[in-house]
Amino acid sequence: MALTLVLGGARSGKSSHAEALAEGLGAPWHYIATAQAYDDEMVERIALHRSRRGAGWVTHDAPHDLCRTLDEVPADAVLLLDCLTLWLSNRMLAEADVAAESAALADRLARRAGPSFVVSNEVGLGIVPDNALARRFRDAQGRLNQMVAAKADTVIFMVAGLPMKVK
Repeated sequence: MALTLVLGGARSGKSSHAEALAEGLGAPWHYIATAQAYDDEMVERIALHRSRRGAGWVTHDAPHDLCRTLDEVPADAVLLLDCLTLWLSNRMLAEADVAAESAALADRLARRAGPSFVVSNEVGLGIVPDNALARRFRDAQGRLNQMVAAKADTVIFMVAGLPMKVK
C-alpha cells in the first residue's frame, strides 16, 4: 500500500503533480472525479482536466459515493482521486453525515493494496469565513485532511507549482 495525499491551495498545481506521480507508475490509471458541472465554467474546468489525461486513464465519476467507487476499482490498480474538497462540498450540501463518511473514506483509502494519490485543498490558511456554512466546511475539510494525512505514507504540500514533502 502506498497512499499519497497532495494538498494545496487553488491553482497550486496539486492535480497536475498528482497526475504526474500516478503516470510514473504503470497504466492503466484509474481517475475518480468528484466534480459536478453545474455551470459553463465548471464544464470548462472538467474538460481541461480530462484533456490532460491521455490513453491509459479510466475515469470514474463519483461526486457522492466514493467508498462504493473505490470498491469498483481493481484493488491493485493505480488510483488518483481528485478531489476530496469537491466531494466534501457535495456531501455537505446533501446533508450527509460527513464525519462518519470522512472516517469511512479515510479507512477505505488506507486499506487499498495499490498506489493511491489523493488531491485535496488546504482551506485553513485564509481568513475565518463570515458565515456558518463556510466555517463548518472549513472545519470539516481540515478534519478530513488530517484523517487522510494520518493514514498516508506520503503527504505533499503544493505551493506555486512546487511540491514540498511534508511526510
